[in-house]
Amino acid sequence: MKNKKLLIWTSLLTLLPIPVGLLLWDRFPEVMTIHWGITGQADGYGSPFFAVFAMPVMLLLTHWLCIFFTTMDKRNRDRNQKIQSIVLWTIPVIGNLSCLGMYALALGWEFSPVAWTMIPMGLLFAVIGNYMPKTKMNYTIGIKVPWTYSSEENWRATHRFAGKIWVIGGLLLIPACFLPNGWAVTVMIVNLSVLAIVPIVYSWRFYKKELAEGKVTKTGYSQTDKRIGKAAMAFGVIMTIFLCFVLFYGDIEYQFREDYLFIDTNMYSDYVLYYDAIEHMEIREENVPGLRVGGYGSFRLLMGWFENEEFGTHIRYTYYKPESCIVLTAKNQTIVLSCETPEETRTLYEQLQMRIA
Repeated sequence: MKNKKLLIWTSLLTLLPIPVGLLLWDRFPEVMTIHWGITGQADGYGSPFFAVFAMPVMLLLTHWLCIFFTTMDKRNRDRNQKIQSIVLWTIPVIGNLSCLGMYALALGWEFSPVAWTMIPMGLLFAVIGNYMPKTKMNYTIGIKVPWTYSSEENWRATHRFAGKIWVIGGLLLIPACFLPNGWAVTVMIVNLSVLAIVPIVYSWRFYKKELAEGKVTKTGYSQTDKRIGKAAMAFGVIMTIFLCFVLFYGDIEYQFREDYLFIDTNMYSDYVLYYDAIEHMEIREENVPGLRVGGYGSFRLLMGWFENEEFGTHIRYTYYKPESCIVLTAKNQTIVLSCETPEETRTLYEQLQMRIA
């Protein structure tokens, strides 16, 4: 692979949050916010160990995976070196911004997570858009739909067009981050939808024009890259095994701390429930039905944001279809909890009652 030294440097940069986190370790709270919803509200928690060590390592593995697939593509061997540099620098830069922003919020700094996300995202789209027209046909970088592969002309025209709207769309995201969170998120969603859909529609129309003129006969890839095919197949097998694993594995552990209940899960974001925030609590000897609108669901666990007629949108940390549930209200937010068995759920309810009495 070309740029081996740059790969080493970007890998080290991806791990930079680890030594920074160790320097700040004594100043971190026992539980850190590690995820925010699209409205900027915290909805995921974890230990300093997870934030400082696990997240940079996961980012590094993702970085290597992206480099692996782009390097395997024969068509990418002669690609523009600046585009290759963007691939190498994207995850290290975004990863550092994410981790450092998480550290700053844990230390009590006040700023908008939405703005912190949208500004670098806008700059990234603008930079990528600037180099899109220079991208040669390949299988891993660019607008990869059947119509762009129908001809070299379609590929070039689509990427020239996409480059322009990506630059404009990226630059529009930057001032939009200063809007109220709701409006900022709306602008971001609309913007990203336009950047994703409009180039595809353009490529399809270009293909129809070429088809009518007799310049192309069919869509699809011009040739099969055997190595990429094998890698994709292996990836599919791994993902199938992983999917089977997550559908039937996982646990919820309730840890009683001095001021709060720490809900520790190994398949979803952890959650912190302060005792003094609990306004009402009851136990129900039945399952509380609900439709998952965001979060994690499997044949063992149901966690995240759910919705039903009784509570509207609410938070749930339960096992799959439990026989009993704890329903509580904290800061006008309904939360549904359960243990693996009705007996354990009853014990959890009694322990919570003792702490909020």
